[in-house]
Amino acid sequence: MTDRWISWAGTEIRDCVPAELRSQWVRQGDCPGKDIYTLFTEHVRAHPDREAVIDAQRSLDYAALDREVRRIAAALTDAGLGARDIIGIRMPNGWRMAVAELAVAAIGAVALPYPAGRGSRDTISLLGRSRASAGIFGAAPDADVASELPHTRAVFTFGAGEDGARSLDDVGPPNDWSPRPVDPEAPARILVTSGTSADPKMIAYSHNAVAGGRANYVRALHSGKGPARGLILMSMASSYGSCATFVAIATLGWTLVLAERFDSAQALRMVTKYRPTHLFGVPTMLRRLSEHPSAPDEDTSSLRAVVSSAAPLSDVTAAQCSRRLGCQVITIYGSSDGVNCHTARTGTSRETGTGIPDESVASIRIVDRQGQPVPLGEPGEIWARGPMTPLCYVAAPELDARYRAPGGWVRSGDRGLLDEHGRLHVLGRIEQVVSRGGYKISPAEVEREISAHPVVVDVACVPVPDDDLGERMCACISQAAGTPELSLAEITGFLEQERGLERRKLPEFLVRLPELPLAPTGKVCRRTTTAIAVELSTAQVCDPVGS
Repeated sequence: MTDRWISWAGTEIRDCVPAELRSQWVRQGDCPGKDIYTLFTEHVRAHPDREAVIDAQRSLDYAALDREVRRIAAALTDAGLGARDIIGIRMPNGWRMAVAELAVAAIGAVALPYPAGRGSRDTISLLGRSRASAGIFGAAPDADVASELPHTRAVFTFGAGEDGARSLDDVGPPNDWSPRPVDPEAPARILVTSGTSADPKMIAYSHNAVAGGRANYVRALHSGKGPARGLILMSMASSYGSCATFVAIATLGWTLVLAERFDSAQALRMVTKYRPTHLFGVPTMLRRLSEHPSAPDEDTSSLRAVVSSAAPLSDVTAAQCSRRLGCQVITIYGSSDGVNCHTARTGTSRETGTGIPDESVASIRIVDRQGQPVPLGEPGEIWARGPMTPLCYVAAPELDARYRAPGGWVRSGDRGLLDEHGRLHVLGRIEQVVSRGGYKISPAEVEREISAHPVVVDVACVPVPDDDLGERMCACISQAAGTPELSLAEITGFLEQERGLERRKLPEFLVRLPELPLAPTGKVCRRTTTAIAVELSTAQVCDPVGS
């Protein structure tokens, strides 16, 4: 790729990393210099009969998975889609999700997966801002919303086609379709995450960054003999879930076992039945697994490691999980913005922090407010740069200006330090998000939608601690004088039904105040508001809702 890529609809993706660094990482072998589909077909040729993906409906070996991929890739090509298109994907975990992602890679387009669920805001925001040319969906309502967007040229569903959406289940053999060459430095996938901005952030990764740096951290998790088998409990469309299709299958040749939704009993049955070597989940999932009673026929002896990411893992949960499942627990500190460090080599303890950074994934430095490195042991902001570093933020040059530094460095927004042994210790966020069971929720996004309610005068959404999920969101509001007090059910109903907000983003507590406390600047004082919310939610004085 040159220093920028421009989609058919005019979306520009540029590389914030100097080209010489990218070339150096390929020369060193830290990036493969090949595109995702080429890497996948190498595994198809090397072990066609190895299981590639298993879900509750179907098991596909590598040869069968490739036949499905080629069938869908031909349909996308027939619709006029190709290397200058961004294609949204919203589907639950399963073999169809893996097929959709690989088919988009096969035609050289850019995949934009985002988590499945009720609500239309993410579809409108992500596909609209990225100017996506097409969408592949598992549910008809998403297809209906996408078809109304101005840049959409084609809409596909798995299942019955409706209102102009073409059913991919009805697509026949691929005939003469064959892949075209794809630049490994071109964008392959856009990762989506909520941050402190009102809309979800979109971060573009090249084929090399996904199959290089991001794959290197997953490769380091498997030190045993024989092929690895990974049980994926989190959404494949999440940032953490991006280690599934493009990394574990296409780059590393693993077998993936996919759970459509998380259920402790089902997950443990899948371990017994499918014999995974690795189990991937967020801390809340691992806590629930560790507390679930054993079944008489349960067998977790195949597990070599449990891998946790997306939120901090407590020492208590790590110890419980290791005892319950009888294997090593590995924690991964990372973000969709291009930061990574994990404890595969150091193990989990207070002394080792999040482990020793792996330069084949990302180098880590700690800097002061002026961007200058600080001595070992001193805290500062965590910066990262390496083979996994993304290209840029999509449709958000202000985020590039805020979170990217000269020379290709990524500003993480996290405070941390490197100790005398080179181990990274993460000290917390510089700016607050709500981390509910590993899922990051932007308070700004929810506040914006609540403020649209006709009787809400002011609103602040803040995190309150929770023993199970880590944090839950509390909405603190003030209302217009003389209006009836809003209930939490009325607020969440308004957000979901009238504003199209996804259910997983809805506040779970409500605090009503005559007016929100203000800081000397005249803005809402979040520290005071959070203290009030924590006190009232702990005492159950405010309106709660269950999970």
